[in-house]
Amino acid sequence: MPTPEYIVNLRKKIGHEYLWLSGATAVIRRDEDGKVLLVKRSDNGRWTPVTGIVDPGENPALTCIREAYEEAGVRIEVLELAQVKADPAMRFSNGDRCQFLDHTFLCRWVSGQARVNDEESSQVRWVDVTDPQERSMLSERMLDRIDTALNYDGHCRFDYVSHAPKDGPESSR
Repeated sequence: MPTPEYIVNLRKKIGHEYLWLSGATAVIRRDEDGKVLLVKRSDNGRWTPVTGIVDPGENPALTCIREAYEEAGVRIEVLELAQVKADPAMRFSNGDRCQFLDHTFLCRWVSGQARVNDEESSQVRWVDVTDPQERSMLSERMLDRIDTALNYDGHCRFDYVSHAPKDGPESSR
């Protein structure tokens, strides 16, 4: 489900008002060839690692495990928390406003044939993110997440740049 039911219920009460949400990104690496799993989002056509909204009371690492199966039909192991970073505030095409605190995890593929497994993705594929052509498919924000996870050095990276929402237009997701 693209929008969790609890957010749908909140939106009934607050409309398009700004929401602060927790998100999780699973940078899933396949040990045998070092490739990374990407999904092509159905809503905007962009390629990303597996991402998702953290459900109330859910550990962000478990969000990665849940989303990897829901979106791509794969089982993963979460290895490390590589980065915690506030994304810029955004406005969706329907007018909803929100901002995510993203938790990026380095993950390892364990089993399962990667496939489109729900309506959130239109394609799923393993890519060599060192290939310039493959990298060109990704936004700077997603490249940052992937590079940070793949180059994990034993320390979680924190972003100290403020992305507090301002008056005016937010970025599009």
